[in-house]
Amino acid sequence: MSETTLKGTRQTVQMLDFRREFSAIRNEVLSAIEEVCDSQRFILGPQVERFEHAAAAACRVGYAAGCASGTDALWLALAALRIGPGDAVVTTPFSFFATVSAILRAGAVPVLADIDPATFNLSPAAVEEALRKAAPAGAKRIAAAMPVHLYGQCAEMDAFSVLANRYDLKIIEDAAQAFGAAWNGVRAGGLGDASAFSFYPTKNLSAMGDAGMVTTRSAETDERLRMLRTHGMRRRYFHDEIGWNARMDTIQAAVLEVKLRRLDAGNARRRELAGLYGREFHEARLVGQNVAEGIVLPWTDPHAEHVFHQYVIRAPRRDALRAFLAEEGIASEIYYPVPLHLQESLAFLGYKKGDLPQSERAATEVLALPIYPELREDEVETVVDAVRRFYA
Repeated sequence: MSETTLKGTRQTVQMLDFRREFSAIRNEVLSAIEEVCDSQRFILGPQVERFEHAAAAACRVGYAAGCASGTDALWLALAALRIGPGDAVVTTPFSFFATVSAILRAGAVPVLADIDPATFNLSPAAVEEALRKAAPAGAKRIAAAMPVHLYGQCAEMDAFSVLANRYDLKIIEDAAQAFGAAWNGVRAGGLGDASAFSFYPTKNLSAMGDAGMVTTRSAETDERLRMLRTHGMRRRYFHDEIGWNARMDTIQAAVLEVKLRRLDAGNARRRELAGLYGREFHEARLVGQNVAEGIVLPWTDPHAEHVFHQYVIRAPRRDALRAFLAEEGIASEIYYPVPLHLQESLAFLGYKKGDLPQSERAATEVLALPIYPELREDEVETVVDAVRRFYA
């Protein structure tokens, strides 16, 4: 549906409506795709290089290398920094699965540390606690930290910089949800040794399929990224290392180049909508300091420029609220219902329930509400009114 529809007296509000954005950029996107089709250069064509330059400028870094997905971007960042067998990487359990699976794919050992309950991001204090312990089985040392800029807000990067210097760590940003976000005025993508982005169709900057990117300030790291994404080749058919097929296809780059021109305006609109949600929830007297008192609104660190990839509340009786919203025709989502340390496929890491309590608690309380630049203000009001009626 390109517009909100009526079901009796109820509006249907989607989490995301791709067609609204596409209707505004249709001609530009189709023209960009046609240019690729006319050139017949479908892998790493000139549009990829153009997009890489534009994306590097947007992130205010020297280098950006396009790749096939955000998952590939995480692996490439680790591999380019020579993180692999014998190394451990400390990261968050409250993230998408790729955060940990990429560490395993690199041959390293994931070490999971708990989150800051206010931002849901990896806690620097919990990371330091992990760093003071012996390296886990299968690793000689903890060589890197991978904070995730969850929901569009950067992790506490000043503290991670201190830890990097103190413990000789590499810092890899999982910036999959945070294109355009900033910490103390420095854009995501330029806050670590390397940074991984996803352009999955639901992201703030989105492709029409899978695509990703790694940014860095280091020419050496960028050169390794480009070698590793093409089967370890610097020269055609001469394989210096065992890389992977992680190339960006040209059509995705062409689409991303068009969308990048609108990104800052889109992120600004997301902040406006987040502000509207906050005002409406306060006016409805639904807000508390914790879930015993009411819903808990997203908190933005004063050092951060949030891009609200998701608008996530903590909600009393979360599952019942979500069921009620669905009955009212209002979409919502849970990011994430099972922390990574409790995923069945990762049981071999040795974690158990109770080990990371803040992540476990968040998994029972968080609820993402619709937010995207084309969302209308009356739809925000509809969502808040439905939440009000549930708690009434």
